[in-house]
Amino acid sequence: MLKKTYPCFIGNEAVLPNKDLEVIDKYTGKLATRVPLADNKMINNAIELAEKSSSEVASLPSYKRQEILHHCVKRFKERFEELAMALCIEAGKPIRDSRGEVSRLIDTFRVAAEESVRITGEVLPMDISSRGKGYRGMWKRVPIGLCSFIAPFNFPLNLAAHKIAPAIAVGCPFILKPASLTPVGALIMGEILAETDLPAGSFSILPSRRDGAALFTEDERIKMLSFTGSPDVGWALKSRAGKKKVVLELGGNAACLVDEDADLNDTVDRIVFGAFYQSGQSCVSVQRIIVHENIYNDFKNLLVEATSKLKSGDPKDESVFVGPMISENEASRLKMWIDSAIASGGKLLCGGELNGNILEATLLEDVPPESDICIKEAFGPVAVLSKFKSFDEALDEINESAFGLQAGVFTRDIHKANKAWDSLDVGGVIIGDVPSWRVDHMPYGGVKDSGLGREGIKFAIEDMTEIRLMVIRDL
Repeated sequence: MLKKTYPCFIGNEAVLPNKDLEVIDKYTGKLATRVPLADNKMINNAIELAEKSSSEVASLPSYKRQEILHHCVKRFKERFEELAMALCIEAGKPIRDSRGEVSRLIDTFRVAAEESVRITGEVLPMDISSRGKGYRGMWKRVPIGLCSFIAPFNFPLNLAAHKIAPAIAVGCPFILKPASLTPVGALIMGEILAETDLPAGSFSILPSRRDGAALFTEDERIKMLSFTGSPDVGWALKSRAGKKKVVLELGGNAACLVDEDADLNDTVDRIVFGAFYQSGQSCVSVQRIIVHENIYNDFKNLLVEATSKLKSGDPKDESVFVGPMISENEASRLKMWIDSAIASGGKLLCGGELNGNILEATLLEDVPPESDICIKEAFGPVAVLSKFKSFDEALDEINESAFGLQAGVFTRDIHKANKAWDSLDVGGVIIGDVPSWRVDHMPYGGVKDSGLGREGIKFAIEDMTEIRLMVIRDL
């Protein structure tokens, strides 16, 4: 169970100025704990302290940064079950998925520890013409400075880690705004960070309401903003961010193409996972399933059978696969989309029942392509089936989306796999698996309405650094 209160962190220090933010157990609907709610004065203080620490943080030798990250890995392992249960309670994430996220948190910090000692540069030959004769060039990467991070509710540990860990690896101070619905995991991470040798003032973790994001976004002392969340909010923040660098991971309505040579049983197993794990509340959850007409009926029957067996309920129950959505409002919104799709001619294959904020795993077919459930991000346990005749038509259908985060393609044909990689307008193409598949060192991010930039430690480090050139004239 959770403690009665958790402090926030300002300049590495735990503080409890108020207990204004209630954190609700997403399954029971009861109060789980209380944490502080940061006001503008607290956020401004955090920015001031972080800015003052910038030089000291940047000058930390790489072995020191690596030691800090290794300490975090050690402590995350020691507090593994505590972190998993906190996630299960505050996010409603099934306990098995919660443990999986803690494992990924550990992976992310471990990879950051490895990358912290290999941030390199290059010698740049200058004698490409006679004008450059007698000159030597080289460049290195230097920390960009104070970073502002805004993390979402669906992966409150690992998506915060994808911002915090590379910042530590490269030597950037930071302020983090965890989602107000799920702040506890980030605050436990703050407890562990406070045990390290990070310079005074270099990090703050401050829960605040959405309107509290203004300072996290607009303050000119901040050199980089990294936001993960909804497209509407993300693009609005970018428009107000001013001169700072902006990285956005904004989600999508991921498609999965199933070609006629796919292993049906394996594909069904993977798509059930990709569509319904953690109640479909993932940016790359399988939302559109596009199946070759020659195998459509067999595939549909197997998928409906497997989906109908998924157990919904208390996320603390080890056997539960589909837990609650983050709120009743979000569950009701998605139920309305399902009902609208059916009213427009779509067919309900299974699921569709709503009990509080628990929505059954739901499959639809014959849904008009202009329906919300097809063109918007569902962010819940629902997927829509359609059929295709030719591979090229299926690729075109995937590309018709305004989003472009990741896509999955089940095919055994290497030529089709390469064509999908060449043709799909997405950030990542996963062959033989679902778009939901991710390992935490890979470049992850999207195009179009899905955002800007890439996460994955090595690639985040590129965004958190600037290239500094030195040219020496031989005398």
